[in-house]
Amino acid sequence: MIVCGDDALAERLAAELRKLYGEQVTVVVPGSPGDGVAGRVAPAARARAAALLARMQSVLGRTPDPDEPAAPPRVQQAAVLDEQAFADAGVTEARALALVHDDDEINIRAALVARRLNPQLRLVIRLYNRSLGRHLADLLDQAAALSTPGLDPESLDNSTTVLSDADTAAPALAATAVAGTSKIVQADGLLLRAVERTPPGPGQVPDPGLATLALLSATTNDPAGSEGSDSDDGRDGPRLLPDDATVAAATGRGTVVLETIAPAERTAPSWSSATRGMPFGSFFSRRLRWSLFGLTASVLGLAIATWATGDMHPLRAGYLTLLDLFAIDDPAIGEPTARKVLQLLTGLAGLLLLPVLLAAVLEALGTFRTSAALRRPPRGLSGHIVLLGLGKVGTRVLSRLGELGIPVVCVEADPEARGIPLARSMRVPTVIGDAASDGVLEAAKIHRAAALLALTSVDTTNLEAALSARALKPDLRVVLRLYDDAFAAAVYRTLRAAHPRALTRSRSVSTLAAPAFAGAMMGRQILGAVPVERSVLLFAALEVAGHPQLAGRTIAESFRPGHWRVLALDATEPAERRPDLSAGPEDDESAPRPTGLVWNLHPGHVLHPQDRVVLAATRQGLAELLGRSHSPNRADQA
Repeated sequence: MIVCGDDALAERLAAELRKLYGEQVTVVVPGSPGDGVAGRVAPAARARAAALLARMQSVLGRTPDPDEPAAPPRVQQAAVLDEQAFADAGVTEARALALVHDDDEINIRAALVARRLNPQLRLVIRLYNRSLGRHLADLLDQAAALSTPGLDPESLDNSTTVLSDADTAAPALAATAVAGTSKIVQADGLLLRAVERTPPGPGQVPDPGLATLALLSATTNDPAGSEGSDSDDGRDGPRLLPDDATVAAATGRGTVVLETIAPAERTAPSWSSATRGMPFGSFFSRRLRWSLFGLTASVLGLAIATWATGDMHPLRAGYLTLLDLFAIDDPAIGEPTARKVLQLLTGLAGLLLLPVLLAAVLEALGTFRTSAALRRPPRGLSGHIVLLGLGKVGTRVLSRLGELGIPVVCVEADPEARGIPLARSMRVPTVIGDAASDGVLEAAKIHRAAALLALTSVDTTNLEAALSARALKPDLRVVLRLYDDAFAAAVYRTLRAAHPRALTRSRSVSTLAAPAFAGAMMGRQILGAVPVERSVLLFAALEVAGHPQLAGRTIAESFRPGHWRVLALDATEPAERRPDLSAGPEDDESAPRPTGLVWNLHPGHVLHPQDRVVLAATRQGLAELLGRSHSPNRADQA
């Protein structure tokens, strides 16, 4: 297997393939600045590649462990991902290639070259542009089909997979910051909702929901639990996919349960109406609208009075009133007293109308001028989420929070960041400035916020923002994006000691995304991932055939605590099944997409080879099920 990348995702993916799946991995990183790459690779990418290369070389330099499932990854430097670089990496003999550079253009160019060199190669491509990704996958699949006549359709479905680490991690990050701690896994035709439940009281039995997915860290009086790094284990650490006896014996521990399942529906974001056009009321202030209404009512009353006191047609009375209003009519000399009084009152209304019209023009111009500018947080805003960082991940999280209708205030240091146009189109209040600077978090109303989501790509920046926010609001709910696991554990313990009653969560985007990329390289689509503290629980659709752990066993017998659990059975006929459990592309996009899944299976139901199931699995369990894995004993130790 070949992994081409220059950041944390490439490192985590290589480790996932080597340690869990027992695969031989070659990692291709950009060349060093001294070999002529300086003009072709951005400085930030060179720095990431240098750090990745140093970490890989430290792995290569250590003494081999006889229990390791595969040899350490081979690291290769390449200035450009061209035919020569792929030939040196052995792409013609490789089973799968992952292109996980942070630059879409680099990944696309490399994918076209690799497909030409090895038409049967399984490609996994990291692309942020979802629309472009769909077209690219179709193009590469078509190229594979034309170059290999008679290719198995199932193999063709798995030949090209386009994924986005931001899309994979955004739902989990958004759910972590929302009160209620709901976690939603959504594929094209499937929606699963998991929820964290607090520990039951003495003598109470916890509600298992449809299935108990995890036991949280042992805690009775600390709302943040005892989560830290992925290496935190033991009886007090989080337990994934526990059996019923373990759940019953656990006292004082929260749980993550599967609560509901429903067909996924395509719903428009709650903020979409703001993008179709601004309502009339947004042009003018409330005070100005009431002023215009009062003047209009006054003029109408004067017109009625003119008609009532004079012997004329109503239309003529209205016409004379308008002439008096705009000072066009002749003075009412020699006219009855009522006519003179009404003319004076109408003239006074005309004088009052001039400043109101001027104010209306100025407000309308101001509205048009600021419609393309970023909003400032309203004065009375409270209960919102402060989102720090509008890069790739922050942009996807902002979109997700907008779909959920949750109020957000964004903080971004770069006025040209990727997510600024989205924040402007959604009319989301945004503060431009460094979160560590004085007054920036205060401008975002952090003291009245419900949570802080620190999602920049720099761990220290996220930590500094969290500390500053906690200084302003000690009980603030904080979610940090932290890559380094040891650093995350130290940060967590320090924040918990300083603010024992405040909720702190740390998440790693590469940790959330790497299992999906690794599963795709093994030819299996991951439907979604749910974070359980610093661990990850995966949902996947799996054919029973070829898996002795499932075929011929009952639902109860197939359940392996801590590794996998069958949740549903796909009742669709084998010839009509699709890899993503969704309906065909010809179906109506606005209609619900039925999945044909059967839930609440009887424990005695026997699984047959022709069946397909949806299961929850740990990373180690999925690696064992997909084969080419190390022994079960090794998986238990992992």
